[in-house]
Amino acid sequence: MTYQDPHDANSRILTADPDWWRGAVIYQIYPRSFQDSNSDGIGDLSGIIHRLPYVAELGVDAIWISPFFRSPMLDFGYDITDYRDVDPIFGSIGDFDALIHRAHDLGLRVLIDLVLSHTSSQHPWFSESRSSRDNARADWYVWADPKPDGTPPNNWLSIFGGSAWQWDGERMQYFLHNFLPEQPDLNLHNPDVQDELLDVARFWMERGVDGFRLDTVNFYFHDRELKDNPPLMKAERTETLAPAVNPYNFQDHIHDKNQTENLAFLRRLRALMEEFGLRTALGEVGDGQIGAELQAAYTADGDKLHMCYDFEFLSGNAPTGTFFAETLDRTNRMLADGWACWAFSNHDVQRHATRWSLHDPSIRVFAALLLSLRGSVCLYQGEELGLTEAYVAYEDLQDPYGKQFWPKFRGRDGARTPLPWVQDHQYGGFTDTKPWLPVAMEHLQQAVGVQQADDNSMLSFYRDMIAFRRAYPCLTKGTLEIVDASNNALSFIRKHGADRLFCAFNLSGEEIPLPLPEGDWVRDLGAPFTVHPSENSSVLLPWQAVFALERG
Repeated sequence: MTYQDPHDANSRILTADPDWWRGAVIYQIYPRSFQDSNSDGIGDLSGIIHRLPYVAELGVDAIWISPFFRSPMLDFGYDITDYRDVDPIFGSIGDFDALIHRAHDLGLRVLIDLVLSHTSSQHPWFSESRSSRDNARADWYVWADPKPDGTPPNNWLSIFGGSAWQWDGERMQYFLHNFLPEQPDLNLHNPDVQDELLDVARFWMERGVDGFRLDTVNFYFHDRELKDNPPLMKAERTETLAPAVNPYNFQDHIHDKNQTENLAFLRRLRALMEEFGLRTALGEVGDGQIGAELQAAYTADGDKLHMCYDFEFLSGNAPTGTFFAETLDRTNRMLADGWACWAFSNHDVQRHATRWSLHDPSIRVFAALLLSLRGSVCLYQGEELGLTEAYVAYEDLQDPYGKQFWPKFRGRDGARTPLPWVQDHQYGGFTDTKPWLPVAMEHLQQAVGVQQADDNSMLSFYRDMIAFRRAYPCLTKGTLEIVDASNNALSFIRKHGADRLFCAFNLSGEEIPLPLPEGDWVRDLGAPFTVHPSENSSVLLPWQAVFALERG
């Protein structure tokens, strides 16, 4: 039976709470793979509108839509040619306006993906910038002369492989690109560039968006002197941001990103957003070494970003209770008055069910854990269905990142395949023609239509767990204190006001002791996965979560 929130009868109505984003559950939509409405094999805005009631029924607070701006699609929307228009493959600006209205009618806020660190090389700004060294936009991108021997100005590397510098024969200089060569980096040291980007943000807020997910927010500024990055010792390298086969991991990226000048720009962005009220900014911090430090710096003092997420739980690190406890403890200590956002999956990483070798019921207990953390939460489309990473053959591959490092790294397409809506259709109800990426046949048995009416399905579990989270301020706004942690288990207390909520998770297939602290705990809360009070109160069953409340 679906859990009903007893404390908020109007929970689907947008409220005037300026802190609505604290503890919010945000559902990420990758538009190319959500729903096709015009039979071209690519998802679009009209398709999203059609499926918004499904998202609202999940009980989430907001949606985050990956880029839909005009683009040559070399990086599938993260290479932008016009920040103020919708690419025709996704629809029109009118479709976007209709999406905003429909989402708000359903009680959903809308965040859009703003890519401010770089544009497409086909953007008119770049065409003008490369035309000469003295035009009006000559300094809008990061240009540098070669070394005397013609090689790039320094040793910076691109995340997508190779040098981060591309030679331009028209301007006879190198330009910086942290990603594809077709994605030149904007020069935010130039105040005119900052002003233009802030005007882009204003444009979309005036159209009614409720906030932004800011792509690669720590890449906005580079070291003006273009100093070489030092090497990173092998013991310090992680696969948090890039796979092991990528030499990007061999450097300590202290000069090509994470610059202190970013703080002033983020203050300008926050000040603009405050003019509109009830808006939020979620920053993606791409860094394998100092992610928590950047989260703290970017969200401190209430004058920069509202919240950030890094790649701690998006990595391949073993998801033990100890790992979670260490990460949460470090975040508690460092963020102070800042705010974190947590995710296990998104469009850039392998789905966590595969990455962590999960199954049912282990997928459920990790979902319960995610939805019990202090901070906000991002869920990636299909996560609520328990989808695993799809296999995409090389001949079907679209991702340039995967093509660069195949077969050691297969890229991101396996997490981007179309969402299955129905089982009895070769394309899962996503489209009626060949889709841009193949539908994974194993996903059809997990389709929305299969799970929707099943009270015991993964989808029903996510709905129930989200409703449970919404019902208790301890989970959305409360503090977090670790009680106990081991490789196989984790427990903590969430506290809000005088109320305390005890949360315990068995992350193994073995029965373990339940470390319930002393107190007057009520355990019959109706939460998904909770051991009933009549059962043995001193043990935690395999892949089980327990919640208990103590009223102050």
